[in-house]
Formats: sequence, C-alpha cells, structure tokens
Amino acid sequence: MRVLKRFPVRLSDRPDHELVGVIRMPELTVSPLRSILKRIIGAILALLATVLIVYLDRDGYRDANGDGLTFLDSLYYATVSLSTTGYGDIAPATPSARLVNVLVITPLRVLFLIVLVGTTLEVLTERSRQAFKIQKWRTKVRDHTVVVGFGTKGRSAVNALLGDENVEPDHIVVVDTDQQALEAATSLGLVTVHGSATRADVLRVAGVQRARAVVVAPNRDDTAVLVTLTARELAPKSHIVASVREAENVHLLKQSGANQVVVSSETAGRLLGMATSTPLVVDMVEDLLTPESGLAIAERPVEPSEEGGSPRHLPDIVLGVVRDGVLYRVDAPQADAIEPGDKLLYIRKVTAAETIER
Repeated sequence: MRVLKRFPVRLSDRPDHELVGVIRMPELTVSPLRSILKRIIGAILALLATVLIVYLDRDGYRDANGDGLTFLDSLYYATVSLSTTGYGDIAPATPSARLVNVLVITPLRVLFLIVLVGTTLEVLTERSRQAFKIQKWRTKVRDHTVVVGFGTKGRSAVNALLGDENVEPDHIVVVDTDQQALEAATSLGLVTVHGSATRADVLRVAGVQRARAVVVAPNRDDTAVLVTLTARELAPKSHIVASVREAENVHLLKQSGANQVVVSSETAGRLLGMATSTPLVVDMVEDLLTPESGLAIAERPVEPSEEGGSPRHLPDIVLGVVRDGVLYRVDAPQADAIEPGDKLLYIRKVTAAETIER
C-alpha cells in the first residue's frame, strides 16, 4: 500500500520555495526585447568563436570530400556541432583538433544550448532568486504595514504612506486576490501576497503578527469585519484601521477590534454636499488630505519651551492635542495648557502656499 506524502495545507506552514507566486518581491524589470537581443548576441558570439577555432585548425579536420576545409565548411561544422546535429561529414582527425573539441568547442556547445533554452533557465533562476528573497524577507520583516485590498481606497492609503509618512516601499505588504491589482502594487516596489485576507494563514504569510499597522480596505463591509476579526486575533498589538461603506457597520468593526473606522460613503457624501454651496472649502479639504504639496495635517511632539503654554498661541495652526492616546480639540478645556509628553496635530506647510482657484 502506497503512503502518500502529505504537504502542509496552511500557507504559513509551507517552505519558502513553495510561496513563490504567492509572495512577490519587488525587483527591477528588464525589457523582453533587450533580454532576447542579449541571448541572440551571446549565441552569435559563441558561434563565431567556434568558427574561428575550427578555421584556424582546419588542417586537423577531415572532410568527406577530401578537399580540405574552407571558411564556409568551418561555419557549417560549427553550426551543426553547436546545435548537436552532427552529420559526421566533417570530423576532427588529429589529436590536437580532437583535444580542442573536448576542451573548447564542447563548452561552447553547452553555452550555445544554454542561450537557446535561456527562457526556461531564466524562469528556474527567477524562482530560486524569489525563494531566497522571500526567505530573507520573512526572517527580517518587522513593524511594517499590511494593506488589505488594493482598490481605490487601498491605493490612496499606500500613496499617503509613501508620501506623507515617508514609509519605505518594502515595508508595505499588499494582500489581494486580484492579480492586476497586485501587478500595480509590485510596480510601486511593494511586497505583495496573493490570497484572501479572510484566511488566517494568508495574513500570517504577510507577517501581520509582527506588523505595526493594518489597513483594511476591501470592497465589502462584511469582508472588512471578517478581515478585522482575523487580523486582531493574530496581531493583538497592531494598530488596525478599517474602511466601511455604511455608517451602521462602524460598531461591528469596533467590536471586531478596529482602532479606527473610516466611513467612506459618508465622507464622500459630505464633500459632495459642501461642493454645491462652498466648493472652495472642498478644495481646501482636498489640499489638506494631499501630502504632496500645499498644506497637510501632521503630528509632532511638543518642545520643552512649549510646555505649560497654550496651543492657541503657537506659530503653528494647532488643531488638537494628543495626550495619553486621546485627542482633545484645541477648544477643549483639556487643551488649555500643553503638558510634557503631549503631541500636537497641526497644519504643516509642504510647499510654498498657492492660491486655490475654483
């Protein structure tokens, strides 16, 4: 009776080489045309080197016609020899010619075959390189950000992390089931994991148990609840931010373990409503939410010289005071005096101020 070898079912229990295709590490891409041209040039150089060697030692070869080797005969012999066709009408006759065939032409034949089957070998080499990079990444990844869903919301979150938060691309892991979305994430230099984030083993592969933060941005609210539950179970200390479409589902996300919940539909609806009467206000809000230029909302620790004073009297436009993880608006009584260890939410100037036009 044959005993079938059982492989681990969970992704997190599989060896690194089996995760090639599930985890994709970013890398520099090479043009296919350039790769093909390099192989063709390599094959031509190997062929020309063989022709030159045979022609220089043409007296050591025996031709079936018995009239000696011409340059064309050398080219013909090199072609059929490197392609392993070997008709036998031309053969090395002297010991020196046979020695050259063993020591020089045979390695060139191997090189020629490697160039011809370069695509297959490149795929094998790529898998080995990816497996090594995955192994290295999984052992070192710490305090990264896991983004679940790379749709409109997920992409905007990544742009904010890369722009305003100055997070390195290799410290962001995108989890999605859409291959096109993962390709777009890879083009930005992000690490990607192909799979459903509702599965605990997929999140383990993404290293969520060691993540600093988790951004949950799927297209469905029920998926967001399930992903949040799973992520909180695996990463009890990570900061989880989730997005939902309907405000009635906010409490479900909070109960599931989300630290913060953003209602995308209501936020967009408010901006649409404001745009009908005060469009410039919407432009200003958009400017505050865009980290690349203009103004941006930022957080900084208080300086010793600012302790004991009022945040309203600072040169910065302060919006609130963060104390022991609690945010107090600048008009709240708790924010009248700045205490040691506080942090300030303020409006930071990214570039020179520009006039916002309708």
